Amino acid sequence: MGQIPWPFAEMIVILYICQSTRMHLVIVESPTKAKTIRKFLGKEYEVVASMGHVRDLPSNSDEVPAKYKKTEFGQLGVDVENNFEPLYIVSSKKAKTVSELKKLLKDADDIYLATDEDREGESISWHLLEILKPKVPVYRMVFHEITKSAIEEALSHPRSIDEKLVRAQETRRILDRLVGYTVSPVLWKKIAYGLSAGRVQSAALKAIVDRERQRMAFKKAGYWDVLAGLTKDTSSFEAKLIATEGKRIANGKDFDEDTGALKAKTDAILLDEAKAKKIAEEVPKSEWKVKDVTEKKVSRRAPPPFTTSTLQQEGNRKLGLSSRETMRTAQSLYEHGYITYMRTDSVNLSAEAVKAIQGVVTSRFGAEYNGSARHDKAQAGAQEAHEAIRPSLNFTAPHETGLSGAERDLYELIWMRALASQMKDAEQLQVSVRFDVGAHEFQSNGMRILFPGFLRAYVEGADDVDQALEDKEKPLPELAIGDQPKCLSADAQSHETKPPARFTEASLVQFMEKEGIGRPSTYASVISTLLDRGYVVKQGGGLAPSFTAFAVTQVLERHLSDLVDVRFTSKMEKSLDDIAAGKQEWLPYLKDFYLGDNGLKHRLASELEQIDPEKAKTVVLPGLEGMTVRVGKFGPYVETTLPNSGAPVKASLPENVLPGEATRDRINEVLKDAQKGPTSLGNDEETGLPIFLRSGSYGPYLQIGEDTDDKKNKPKRASVPKTVPLETLDLAKARSILALPRKLGVHPESGKEIKAGLGRFGPYIVHDGDFRSIKAPDDVLEIQLPRALEMLAQPKGVRGGGAGKEIGKHPEDGKPVTLHSGKYGTYVKHGKINATIPKDQKPEDITLEQAITLITERASKPKAKRSKR
Repeated sequence: MGQIPWPFAEMIVILYICQSTRMHLVIVESPTKAKTIRKFLGKEYEVVASMGHVRDLPSNSDEVPAKYKKTEFGQLGVDVENNFEPLYIVSSKKAKTVSELKKLLKDADDIYLATDEDREGESISWHLLEILKPKVPVYRMVFHEITKSAIEEALSHPRSIDEKLVRAQETRRILDRLVGYTVSPVLWKKIAYGLSAGRVQSAALKAIVDRERQRMAFKKAGYWDVLAGLTKDTSSFEAKLIATEGKRIANGKDFDEDTGALKAKTDAILLDEAKAKKIAEEVPKSEWKVKDVTEKKVSRRAPPPFTTSTLQQEGNRKLGLSSRETMRTAQSLYEHGYITYMRTDSVNLSAEAVKAIQGVVTSRFGAEYNGSARHDKAQAGAQEAHEAIRPSLNFTAPHETGLSGAERDLYELIWMRALASQMKDAEQLQVSVRFDVGAHEFQSNGMRILFPGFLRAYVEGADDVDQALEDKEKPLPELAIGDQPKCLSADAQSHETKPPARFTEASLVQFMEKEGIGRPSTYASVISTLLDRGYVVKQGGGLAPSFTAFAVTQVLERHLSDLVDVRFTSKMEKSLDDIAAGKQEWLPYLKDFYLGDNGLKHRLASELEQIDPEKAKTVVLPGLEGMTVRVGKFGPYVETTLPNSGAPVKASLPENVLPGEATRDRINEVLKDAQKGPTSLGNDEETGLPIFLRSGSYGPYLQIGEDTDDKKNKPKRASVPKTVPLETLDLAKARSILALPRKLGVHPESGKEIKAGLGRFGPYIVHDGDFRSIKAPDDVLEIQLPRALEMLAQPKGVRGGGAGKEIGKHPEDGKPVTLHSGKYGTYVKHGKINATIPKDQKPEDITLEQAITLITERASKPKAKRSKR
């Protein structure tokens, strides 16, 4: 072959250089996702992160352009009179990101928008397109797992932005804004400032409140039964009394929840304590004979692979993770390439995934465990993604991933569930044996595993697999009709019917999915909002509603009932699905919802004046006749009149008293304490003034001297630590608490003081602005310097002026007031307002009331103008 003439050679070189310098801009949401994808692409691909949404509706008045500030458009962020045009703003936090993206765009030959494949991801891509206004080709790149093959496939088959998905997401955003920004102010005016309502949030809150109402109305009932211990051929087992004298023994299902009595149509008899104990005494001496043996083979099918909802439920039940923690952990696993996309309500698996699973099952457990390819049916309306949550196609075993902590645990759940979903059914033998014992009948139930099937995946990693499977069994000895086992013991056991369980995060997610409230991707944020705003608190894993939750729900039930009606909320979700599918137009829907004859705007105008603030603040609870519970500016309180004098008495309800615990006896205790007034423990050594033990909204506290109107010389106060029982609180201990903070010594490296004190959220030590909580068994009154140095040497997540230490919630908006240590000293912060703490005031002694005073004074001062140079 001859030499290429120089003009053609030069052209080839130029073409090669041009081709090699082409730049493809790939935009994703997060740096982690960008880093993972970058590994699979060549140098000609620039993979960058948009850091989530680049623009949104304004979050506060500061973000609203001046020309719109005093208009309804500016206040809502939506122009309802102009086809619901949204006011989208690039916030100051995102301005730098947008600027960097525009800079990169100048050198790009094309753009690949690689945001998540759900509606929100589609919306982010659309917003990027609207802001960047590229003049180069734009491609929408979608994938549900971050692996080399998936990324290459997505690059090879890009598509355009799906306008229907975008419109459905934007309609959802506008709906949420209209509800939140029009209904919440009603709650501020009628109940308390800072409360909020939400299209999904309020319906979920009503469900929690309704469950608490059921619990409060529930009437307990007691019943007895007998449990016997038997033996045969060296095997021990148990049998339970089910009938006596031919009549069935009542159990919990036979009682009426409203009355606590046996249901009218039940054929069961109630066994009392005396009768139960008599039977328990008789049966060990009686002859036991097998009356009947029933065996039944059953097949148990594996659950389908995870969806967003079921992952959150199992993360909570099995691992104790909150919905937010589960989703955060799953997001990390996805972005690092370990699992498929985690926001989905599909239970489908791709053919490639099924084939990969079958290969893993065969290699790990044997071909006999492989079932035929299984395709589970998704819940109606499933639309987010095209595949269930599963490990990436290599299906790396949990112990081989190098993961640890919550990531390892959650990955293992996903791995086991995906494998199990394609394995054969478990075959079990259920055995039921009934015994005649004189006039009584007992029953034993057992279960043996004939073939473990998918259960084999759930014991993977156990030291002894066979033993782990046996632990799942409940074996009975071989028993035939006429056999006579020996009764070793019998115990009479008392039981009490239980009210409906409170919602847990898992059961609330299950309820929301079943009723069609919200989407899988919103469940975690809804629950977080309810917790963060104090509408619910966690008690032993259950979600207990607060007095504020009751007040808000009552107002909405009376005046805007459809907003808390699960059927109405579910219907709204169906409409959004129809908009995404192109079956319904978005604009007529919004107009009807907000501007129609029975639209939200019209109803708010007509209902607002009908809402009586005093009635709105009053919480209706059963069993508190003659007492009134209200939600006030500083929390819930109760008021009544004294029976003899008729004099009014009022008392704040402590934080640990919630509606579910607000019995008449408990409220009377609170009122009794309020009538007692302060208890004097003795005198303060320094001032000679009495030291009083008082009770407030946040529990018991100590105070030196009487209350005074002098705002500059308020009496010193200190909360009684929860570790100090009130019955052990004497004068010496009270003086020690009031003497806090106390000096422990100086830090050997800095030479600065280390102190131990008591703050709004409990005991702490502090050194040079570095606060550390004192946890049991350490005691703020006993802790010494060596232990304090150990605590300070331990790593801490947040220091300095970052998130700060929360002092409490601002009474006007419920947002946190925090304490910070900055370059120019310590300060308190609320929203965007920073207020310096005076030098003569100790930061560790600052109270919520003092912080609010400083913030209010700072807010009233004009901002200092910077001098021009």
